Amino acid sequence: MPRAPKKLTRILSIDGGGIRGILPGQILVDLEQILQAKTQDPSARIADYFDLFAGTSTGGILMCLYLCPENPRSSRPRYSAKQAVDLYLERGDEIFNVSVWQRIRSGGGLTDEKFDADELERALRDFMGSTRLSQLLKPCLIAAYNIEQRYPHFFTQHDAVKKPSYDFYLRDVARATSAAPTYFEAARVSSMTQTAYALVDGGLFANNPALCAYAEAQTMRFPKRSSHPTVKDMVVLSLGTGEIKKSYPYSSAKNWGLVEWVRPVIDILMTANSDTVSYELKQMFESVERPDQFLRIDPSLGNASPDMDNASAQNLKALQEAGERSAAEHRKELEALAELLIRNA
Repeated sequence: MPRAPKKLTRILSIDGGGIRGILPGQILVDLEQILQAKTQDPSARIADYFDLFAGTSTGGILMCLYLCPENPRSSRPRYSAKQAVDLYLERGDEIFNVSVWQRIRSGGGLTDEKFDADELERALRDFMGSTRLSQLLKPCLIAAYNIEQRYPHFFTQHDAVKKPSYDFYLRDVARATSAAPTYFEAARVSSMTQTAYALVDGGLFANNPALCAYAEAQTMRFPKRSSHPTVKDMVVLSLGTGEIKKSYPYSSAKNWGLVEWVRPVIDILMTANSDTVSYELKQMFESVERPDQFLRIDPSLGNASPDMDNASAQNLKALQEAGERSAAEHRKELEALAELLIRNA
């Protein structure tokens, strides 16, 4: 009897981008609703229809929320896609609130971090509690960077399940991946074996972690799927946090020194990485004649601010509307993707 064909390995990846995480979050609210309608299952969740999850910074926080179990013994997600976005809509203004003293003391983020991390850490504790990385419902890869030993640090659920030395409190994973230089102080987190790491935002080297996820998937074995899948065996949804091409005029930049270049360098590094990874993956899928198995959506900001830390009520609403509009514009692609995800469930 011939064997049934192997199912595709399904990967979800979300870029970094601070409060702009609302944009991909809203797209996934729409995708989750499409999946529920097509399967006639109102309890269907994003976690049910992907095999590997990857995120950097705000994308890493979203991944932690999608995969967080209801309780340590549950196999069901605690949060819907809409509830995950609520972290930003309900707590964003508190996380990105700058006191007058902090603004003066930090020089607007030039001599010290711009924001106190207390509110971010409080929000992460409220949403994630004492859940551990190893307790997440599916394999994941979340990027950070070790500033003391100088290497990329990937938090991986599938390794944490095997070794306590790879396991961390989920709130610490989320804190580390979102420790954006000049915005929040570097994170010092410890594994379950009490090994300490000094980490900052993974967006410095992998703001778009989709290619990292592709490489990780090739080393893994997934139930009912191809062992060590290659590009033709995968389907990838890669979500950006807003098309941003802020211009830096030559007439100004030619005279900049260290202080003036700090923020533009971070912006350029993150944007260039996201664009390059998207180009590389697009070429890879086209080279094996599987262009329909890669979908990249980088939403238009519309009336929203490109600033990663603008959490004013007006901008939160503008980001939510921009995300909803982008989901509507890409509805046909999301419908086709949902069919592909369901067929390979």
